[in-house]
Amino acid sequence: MKIYSNYQVNGDIVNLKVSRKNHISENLIEKPKGDRVTESFKDLFNKTINNVNDLELKSTEIANQMVIDPDSVNIHDVMIASEQAEMAILLTKDIMDRVIRAYKEIINVR
Repeated sequence: MKIYSNYQVNGDIVNLKVSRKNHISENLIEKPKGDRVTESFKDLFNKTINNVNDLELKSTEIANQMVIDPDSVNIHDVMIASEQAEMAILLTKDIMDRVIRAYKEIINVR
């Protein structure tokens, strides 16, 4: 096993290598033929997660701007952006918890 130092790691992307033939590679995963409902749900889900991420990035950016140049940003804008991001994250987490709970109930019905 190769151990990397802090200076050799960039970002959060790690390239993995299949070392055994029984390991799953992307070529072996059968991709389902998507119908319009699942594709539209996937697009909606991805779009929503991206919007939540954008709100969080905007909140962080405006907070950093306030630290660097306090006169350029109104404190009310910082608080509004922060609360919007927090509400979006909490709502997304609540929805995900409910989806997982519903999935578990469906599995237990069998």
